[in-house]
Amino acid sequence: MRFKKPQLNATRRRLDAALTIEDLRAIARRRTPRAAFDYTDGAAEEELSIERARQAFRDIEFHPAILRDVSKVDTSCAILGGRSQLPFGIAPTGFTRMMQTEGEYAGARAAGSAGIPFSLSTMGTASIEDVKSANPHGRNWFQLYMWKDRDRSMALVERAAKAGYDTMLVTVDVPVAGARLRDKRNGMSIPPALTAKTVLNALPRPQWWIDFLTTEPLAFASLDRWSGTVAELLDTMFDPTVTFEDLAWIKEQWPGKLVVKGIQTVADAKAVTDLGVDGIVLSNHGGRQLDRAPIPFHLLPSVVSEVGEDTEILIDTGIMSGADIVASVALGARFTLIGRAYLYGLMAGGEAGVRRAIEILSDQIERTMRLLGVTSLDELTPEHVTQLERLTPRAR
Repeated sequence: MRFKKPQLNATRRRLDAALTIEDLRAIARRRTPRAAFDYTDGAAEEELSIERARQAFRDIEFHPAILRDVSKVDTSCAILGGRSQLPFGIAPTGFTRMMQTEGEYAGARAAGSAGIPFSLSTMGTASIEDVKSANPHGRNWFQLYMWKDRDRSMALVERAAKAGYDTMLVTVDVPVAGARLRDKRNGMSIPPALTAKTVLNALPRPQWWIDFLTTEPLAFASLDRWSGTVAELLDTMFDPTVTFEDLAWIKEQWPGKLVVKGIQTVADAKAVTDLGVDGIVLSNHGGRQLDRAPIPFHLLPSVVSEVGEDTEILIDTGIMSGADIVASVALGARFTLIGRAYLYGLMAGGEAGVRRAIEILSDQIERTMRLLGVTSLDELTPEHVTQLERLTPRAR
């Protein structure tokens, strides 16, 4: 018996104690004011979509093979014309420096170190060029919302191409903003509006406020300054008239790989694939748009069957563990994207927290693969996973 060597670095001590993404979420909740945490953690309406998406991953059964040599495991994969050391990348997220002041810079640096792609949102709080500087040798992807002002949209596309971003994610599920009720109740606005309730909630979290008030002022790097709620910004800015013809036009403007994010039906997966896009992301926007939307993980096998030979299929929404990622790959996804999982790490400890989130997921992926008896992602098949039924449609 011996005493454990003390860890004097408080951040390192806190992060070392986190063994799961849920642990990072608990730390993030303690350290972040409610409005910022709820913006990350919350979803639309009654938040049924995100609950169901997470439950779908819990409701799986793995089928391991025994007596296989799994002393060496390869977690790398090819995705959209390049390599990734892990079968996941960091999803585009908006308002990121509100959650923790290192924001996109922390995510980009951590992604670059891990050898995985980093995605910058149109609503990001770091510029296209600054993210490239933070991750100069890694893979950077840019996420585009089509604005009513098409010239401004295309200006962003040109900047991303010039900066060397290799993939563009066109998000298509935001004709209007979803009803994110936590944000409305918290008075979430840009810039943040201080109220007596906000100040009281912040008192136990002085470090967050010190960082927030002594670093670069918060703003969307791709926008002019805005005074209003996030939902009001979305409704003012985003174009509800975008059609498949517009998507085809965007594809002509972009020199790299083009992926359509927000696919929620087999028919739409087929339609955009027929346009010749390089990939699709099965996503309901993390449950933040239409509540009771389809569950991407449930949709995955049908989409793979329909278009899996013709385009690369990615998936997000509800991923909270490496086992979720392995199950997705087994059922035919080429790649996955993590949003909240990375943001919980960011709020828990800045760049070190993002690195910890990646480390947790990486360890879980490798361990799950070994326990399944596979040594590479290519060996995963639908035979390794059964989706157990909880919500089943009634006969019409």
